[in-house]
Amino acid sequence: MPESTSTSLPFALLIAIGIALGGWFIGEGFVEARTGDRFVTVKGVSERDVLADMALWPIRFVASGNNLDTVQDKIRQDRSQIQRFLTAHGIAEDAIELQNLEVIDRTAQSYQAGSYENRFILEQTLMVRSEDVMKINRASQDIGSLVEAGIILNSQYSGSGPTYLFNGLSDLKPEMIAEATRNARESAQQFAHDSGSDLGGIRNANQGVFVILARDKAPMLQEEKQIRKTVRVVSTIEYYIED
Repeated sequence: MPESTSTSLPFALLIAIGIALGGWFIGEGFVEARTGDRFVTVKGVSERDVLADMALWPIRFVASGNNLDTVQDKIRQDRSQIQRFLTAHGIAEDAIELQNLEVIDRTAQSYQAGSYENRFILEQTLMVRSEDVMKINRASQDIGSLVEAGIILNSQYSGSGPTYLFNGLSDLKPEMIAEATRNARESAQQFAHDSGSDLGGIRNANQGVFVILARDKAPMLQEEKQIRKTVRVVSTIEYYIED
């Protein structure tokens, strides 16, 4: 009996050690799991005020009358006067594109009957496309001089003025992403400091979407109609929090 008891002691000791080690590993596993669940979500913002680098300006003009030849002469005269107007504002000729001429004979429209004061209506568009946005902007502010000269503009196309675009986003992206990430990390570090913890590594990151906004925030002001804009990105990052 004593010999049997002495033999069983090492086995019991090994079992006890195994249970203890197993408990330690399990305990460590739970600690890591709980630590892994501790994280903070922060957002980093980066903004840049930019100037548009492309202007698109459709100028659509109209002439009407009962004699087609006379109306055609008027539309040609108006076209030449608009081209001189643009040239006088420093806009290059190769930035001006003559687009389609639309001719309407109102007597040929089956859904309309009766006599008309103006049988023929001719409309044509001059499309201005230029990277010199400031010249386009100044010319558009002087569009009233064309009206004073007797040129009829189609307000649906010309009344809203030029459309301003910004195409330099790819040049801004690296710097703005770095700034947004840096701002997000500073917020996370402040949170960790205030909670008496340390900031760990990144758990998850979302770069965010770049958006181009109107610089001047006001009702009815459209971004594409403003020559000055704001580029904005908001990055969302999750950081681990460590004790």
